[in-house]
Amino acid sequence: MSAPEQALAARLGAAVTNLHRLSGGASRETWSFEADGRPLILRRDPPASPDAEAMAREAALLASAAAVDVPVPHLVDHGDDLAGAPYLIMERLSGETIPRRLLRDERFAGVRPRLARDLGGILARLHTMSPVPGLPEDDPLTAITAYYTEFDEPRPAVELALRWLHEHRPPASGRRTVVHGDFRNGNLMIDTTGVTGVLDWELAHTGDPAEDFGWLCVKAWRFGSPHPVGGFGPREDLLDGYAAAGGTPPTLEALHWWEVYGTLRWTILCRHQAERFLSGSDLSIEYAVLGRKVCEQEHDLLLTLGLTEPATVQDPLKTASAAPAPPHDRPDASTLIDAVGAFLLEAEQPDDRLRFHARVAASALRIARRELLLGDTHKAAHQARLKTLGCDSDADLAKAIREGTLDDRKDEVVAAVRASITDKLTVANPRHLSLPG
Repeated sequence: MSAPEQALAARLGAAVTNLHRLSGGASRETWSFEADGRPLILRRDPPASPDAEAMAREAALLASAAAVDVPVPHLVDHGDDLAGAPYLIMERLSGETIPRRLLRDERFAGVRPRLARDLGGILARLHTMSPVPGLPEDDPLTAITAYYTEFDEPRPAVELALRWLHEHRPPASGRRTVVHGDFRNGNLMIDTTGVTGVLDWELAHTGDPAEDFGWLCVKAWRFGSPHPVGGFGPREDLLDGYAAAGGTPPTLEALHWWEVYGTLRWTILCRHQAERFLSGSDLSIEYAVLGRKVCEQEHDLLLTLGLTEPATVQDPLKTASAAPAPPHDRPDASTLIDAVGAFLLEAEQPDDRLRFHARVAASALRIARRELLLGDTHKAAHQARLKTLGCDSDADLAKAIREGTLDDRKDEVVAAVRASITDKLTVANPRHLSLPG
């Protein structure tokens, strides 16, 4: 019996079986198990980075949410030390959280059309929750700007978005409520009857309730669907559901501002999560590949700002031809990379987490292959674009955008940023360029 199994059995006074870690979860571990046959979920901080205060706050939020009929899992237990880390134990809800299944499987076809409206009703109740002690209440635009600035990696697309957000910020709504902070497809448990649970409250804070609307509508959470509300339906259904449940919804203009903000936030968070791999603190393949997904969010930023449109780009892997490289024998390097990728996708994996990481690893190999094919060409084109604008680096261009020194050449600046992001996406994920905005 493992240490977590022993600790759970002692804590619950029950026989613990089928303990296994689930995929997903950027900052906390999530485990599924049974205690005397009762299906439960364990949420646990990594022992190397415990945060007992945040875990206790999440437990209090679950109680506050349940009090206003927000669907959440029943809290069984929580504390500061389970096998060396703070934890929550919750009932395991029925349903599915994996977006590709929710958006594509036939079994959810009957419930999908009403989910956008239902989510509006849930948000209306969520925004009446009683606050709990210790909720952050920073200004979101100030906070994300500081987070980006402290990282000291200037990005032209981010600077374009920050300029727009500062210049177009809507008037304050006057309302401050509990904001879930991560209310989106992927953190919602859904079955064939509807939403059975709102999960992952660790980013909750006090703020403008419109933030939750914008985050739910960020393109990243549509997973290729053309429907803006988590891939389920139109914004109007979301707003109507909120109003029908007694809430005062934001205007479409305010919602758009929060969508831009949410897309910017996810751009920066992807880069920061990738730093866990780059710094050596967590060598998970998931965090490595996240570094190459930043350009997806940069493209989505331009889409939300009306500065680009979906486009179709040929995947270079489909037209690449193997060239002999004497004196080395066949198969050549490209073919070997392809073979390893095929093995990862086809090999039988014992659990969902390993299957997920195998898909991510195969994606990493495809990215590497495309960069080997196109890297030198893209580097030369990028340097030429910067030179035309009188810049030596992306940092120079980002500074010029921030300070307005190239405002008289805005169209050229946008074209250069757009071309660079297109090149990055051609390597990282060509299909993303064609997805609807």
